[in-house]
Amino acid sequence: MENNIGKTERLIREINRIHAQYSQDYFETGKVEKVNLSHTLRKVPLAHILNYRLVLHEAINDYLAFADVRGIDFFYRVKTAESIHDKIRRYSERDNQYPVNNILNDIFGARVILPSADVAAILQRLDDWKTEYGLKNWYLRDVDDYIGIHVYFKNASNFYYPWELQIWDEQDAAANIRSHQLYKRGFVG
Repeated sequence: MENNIGKTERLIREINRIHAQYSQDYFETGKVEKVNLSHTLRKVPLAHILNYRLVLHEAINDYLAFADVRGIDFFYRVKTAESIHDKIRRYSERDNQYPVNNILNDIFGARVILPSADVAAILQRLDDWKTEYGLKNWYLRDVDDYIGIHVYFKNASNFYYPWELQIWDEQDAAANIRSHQLYKRGFVG
């Protein structure tokens, strides 16, 4: 029987594969203008961002239906247009401007919640998985009562929006959800 570490590696492999396939299907048909996402928000049209989000929202389940994710308990979402607008507003107010592929690196986001021992074992393997699967990067985020590992999928293209996988320790899940409610949903109400 496959353990949580094996399941998480399989989830990373499948998200990476789906990201590559969806990005090729979306951007490499000639139907959509390719924009270099290493530019700042001023050079990337909002319509480009929101169209990508809308099509992804409509298509993601078709891609996941053929993914090897059976037996893996994970959650996913496509960021809402409201959340994208809020994130763009917050980053636009900063003095330092960042590349769009660093700001909107989670239009697709997935999350897996695991026991502490499994999270510790995954931390030991992430550098190898980054190399093996060509991941953009990963880091441990520990800020504002939130602790989680963030893994980013980009498939070596500045024309593809990155996707994110968060790996949470089950002991941090309740605090992480409260933190998200406080800091990530300010656009509601």
